[in-house]
Amino acid sequence: MVSRTDAGMVRTHNEDAVMTDATIGVAILADGMGGYNAGEVASGMATAVIGTEIAQGLREGRKSLPALIETVIASANEAIYRAADSQPQYSGMGTTLVMAVFHDNRISVAHIGDSRMYRMRGEQLECITRDHSLLQEQIDSGMITEEEARRSQNKNLVTRALGVDPIVEPEIHTYDVEAGDVYLFCSDGLNDMVEGEDISLTLQALSANLDLAADQLVQMANDNGGRDNVSVILVKVLQPFPVAPRGVLSRLLAWLK
Repeated sequence: MVSRTDAGMVRTHNEDAVMTDATIGVAILADGMGGYNAGEVASGMATAVIGTEIAQGLREGRKSLPALIETVIASANEAIYRAADSQPQYSGMGTTLVMAVFHDNRISVAHIGDSRMYRMRGEQLECITRDHSLLQEQIDSGMITEEEARRSQNKNLVTRALGVDPIVEPEIHTYDVEAGDVYLFCSDGLNDMVEGEDISLTLQALSANLDLAADQLVQMANDNGGRDNVSVILVKVLQPFPVAPRGVLSRLLAWLK
């Protein structure tokens, strides 16, 4: 796992936040929104709360993974919402979220808003998540084409965000993982600035060196204008991983068998 986050060429500060922990197979990316520094507060809270609580939950092993993911997202949502409600300078802050846990040769992915996860399998790059945005709704209804969406001025209008309402519904799915897969998590500062074909070619050419690939993706976004903060997480699956992290008790019981 490697991660990069950059303010870009226009913004004065970075409202994105990323967190990875390869030891438990967790990747988290958040793109904050709000006035002053409220966006970076929201994204920082999201990665901190979710990162801490997902690690604890995986160690304890008491809940199914989708249920655990839903619980930690609800906890982060409540923390951000309460901070925004109680402190005027944070009023209205929120953040997108895309996160995943790799487990038992699978990946469980949750997202809220328009931060994305792509999968490169062989030479095929596929966007696995579907944006919660006004543009995506317009595409789905046939009002505009994907090409028209790329030129739209309404790219930042999300229909779902973490911390804005008392309750948020994340979209959670689980997929099989294959050795050799490369997973890309990104804020819209990447996919708004870099065409999918160029992202694909970069990952194909540099998948053996994720550090270089991550640097190149950020550089491409900035070379194309860098109008927004840009963050990426890259994860390459080197071999099968059939056993998920478990709590101490379950590991002991497994050993006793």
